[in-house]
Amino acid sequence: MAYDIRPAAPDDIPLILEFIRGLAEYEKMLDQVAATPDGLRASLFPADRVPVARCVIGSIDGVPAGFALYFFNFSTFLGRPGLYLEDLFVKPEFRGDGLGKALLVHLARIANAHGCGRMEWAVLDWNAPAIAFYESLGAKRLREWQLCRLAGADLEKFGRV
Repeated sequence: MAYDIRPAAPDDIPLILEFIRGLAEYEKMLDQVAATPDGLRASLFPADRVPVARCVIGSIDGVPAGFALYFFNFSTFLGRPGLYLEDLFVKPEFRGDGLGKALLVHLARIANAHGCGRMEWAVLDWNAPAIAFYESLGAKRLREWQLCRLAGADLEKFGRV
């Protein structure tokens, strides 16, 4: 089995949207997907500024099978950048073939090349297969941290205070 992991290109936007929808369906959140081709293009491949996020496409034997979308953040405690994995998805028919691990190793290498002090991501508490997979790689769950979010109308309203 041959893996290929490459940076996404603008022509990959329909494929990226397919992966996003596949992930959302798996997470029972398909109704929350608002991503559009234009929005992805503006964020991932802007002509006039640095991208706000980056994406890699993973293929097995030449067939696109998954993706990872990430961005860089900053740790004030470490005084160094970090890599945040926003989404990782492998199509169901390719799960168990090692592509998920290969994508994470690829991102770890990117993090190391950029001098990142850590790589982080979130996982849904009911997703036992993903939790077990991440822990098998040595990832530590930070149970003492709670994710907070302002989104949509709440974010707009708060921004007007």
